[in-house]
Amino acid sequence: NEPIYEDSEGFWNKYIVWPLVSLITLFKELLGTYGYGIVAVTVIIRLVLLPLMIKQTKSSKEMQEIQPELNALKEKYKSKDAVTQEKYRTEMQKIMTERKINPAAGCLPVFIQMPILIGFYHAISRMNHTPGIELGTFLSFELAERSIILAVLAGLMQFMVLKTGPAMGNPQMKMMMYIMPVFIIVIGTVLPAALPLYWVIGNIISIIQNFFIYKPFKKEEAPVKVGGKKK
Repeated sequence: NEPIYEDSEGFWNKYIVWPLVSLITLFKELLGTYGYGIVAVTVIIRLVLLPLMIKQTKSSKEMQEIQPELNALKEKYKSKDAVTQEKYRTEMQKIMTERKINPAAGCLPVFIQMPILIGFYHAISRMNHTPGIELGTFLSFELAERSIILAVLAGLMQFMVLKTGPAMGNPQMKMMMYIMPVFIIVIGTVLPAALPLYWVIGNIISIIQNFFIYKPFKKEEAPVKVGGKKK
C-alpha cells in the first residue's frame, strides 16, 4: 500500500514496478485514461512475449501429438524395477530427441510472466495509493476496486484459451481446463479490477494465437481409400 515514485528504493521498485507505472502513465497521457493505458501495456507485453508464447504453444502441441507413443512406451515398460525404468527413460529421451522436443521449453514463458504479473499487481495497487494518481474507470468498471464481472470474464477467457489450445483433445488436461478458470475467478474477485482486465486482454491475444497454431475448428480430412484400404 506504499506510494510508488521514481526515486523509490530497491531493485524491485526501480526495475519492475516503476517502469510499469511509467509505461501505463505514458499511454494514459496518449490515450486519455489509465484503463486504456493498462490495455496498451498489456498488448505490448504480450507482443514482446509472443515468440516465447508461440514456442510454448508449439511445444505443448508437439507433446500432445506424441502422447500416444509415450503412453505405449509406459505400458511396455510398466514394471517399476530400476532396469526397466532406465530403459523407459532412454526410449522416451530418444523419441524427444528425434522429434526435437524440449519439455522444459513450455515452462520458460511462465517464469518470465510471473514477475511481470506480480509487478503489475504492485504497480496498480501502489498507483492507487500514490497522491495525484486516480486509476478511474474502464467501460464503467472502477479499476481500483474489485469487479466480480471482470473476474468471471477473465475466467471464461482462460477457459477458452485452454479449450482452443493445450487441452484440446488431451484427456490429461481436461481437469485443468475447469480448475484454472475457477482459480482465476476466485483470485480475480479479491484483486483490483485492473488485474482481471490484464488477464482478459492477455487471454484474448492467446485465443487468437491458438486459432493460428492449433486451428481448433479445422475439420480433419477423411482418410482416402486406396484399393479398398484406408490410407
